[in-house]
Amino acid sequence: MDQGKVKDITFFSNSLQEEMELLIYVPANYTPLNKYNILIASDGKDYFQLGGISRLADKLIDDFEIENLIIVGVPYKNIEDRRKKYIPTGEQHEAYLRFLAHELIPYLDNEFSTFQLGSTRGLIGDSMAGTASLLAAIKYPNIFSKAILQSPYVDEHVLQLVEKTPVNNTLSIYHVIGTGEDKVLTTDKKIKDFLTPNRHLHNLLLEKGYNTFYEEFNGNHTWKYWKPDLRRALIENFS
Repeated sequence: MDQGKVKDITFFSNSLQEEMELLIYVPANYTPLNKYNILIASDGKDYFQLGGISRLADKLIDDFEIENLIIVGVPYKNIEDRRKKYIPTGEQHEAYLRFLAHELIPYLDNEFSTFQLGSTRGLIGDSMAGTASLLAAIKYPNIFSKAILQSPYVDEHVLQLVEKTPVNNTLSIYHVIGTGEDKVLTTDKKIKDFLTPNRHLHNLLLEKGYNTFYEEFNGNHTWKYWKPDLRRALIENFS
């Protein structure tokens, strides 16, 4: 099996007014003669290091289980940075979503041979990065048509945003949460119930008529469960 390459580059974001690190997985079969789908991962370094997403993509592309795919990881700098960018109350949240849609996508479309269509672009994230992925997709549904949410952080602000955003039927949402996530120790050392608000989110997405895949897995808020779920998530969205 040929292995794709992961490029580590820095990108200056005007929206955020800062240098962003990007990890870009380019599959072994890359050629400008073909077109490629795009998947953007917030918590980017975690998806590559803990999720093993590039090796998984190598195998799935090699076995013709998914279409050609470029994966872009956007790492966070620290816990504070993650909170500022990923959740609706964070002071850089709007700017981060703008960066994903209006800076990162044009850059990727210019740099690589992509379809340049919303239907071939997705976002993925775990926990707060899942929140950012969902909110970017509902805010810019013509740019992103797929959101993969692994145990997203959901609060009243998130539910309100989903509630008041008009539905775009082209958007499909893949959503998993663990039955053991009713007591999650968060980075700010609090115990939070992730399960109940995720169930509320799922019901809200159904009520609004989103095309959604939902499952409650038997596990908790860790990569031990997100990593094995990645295979199905990629196949569901990019087969």
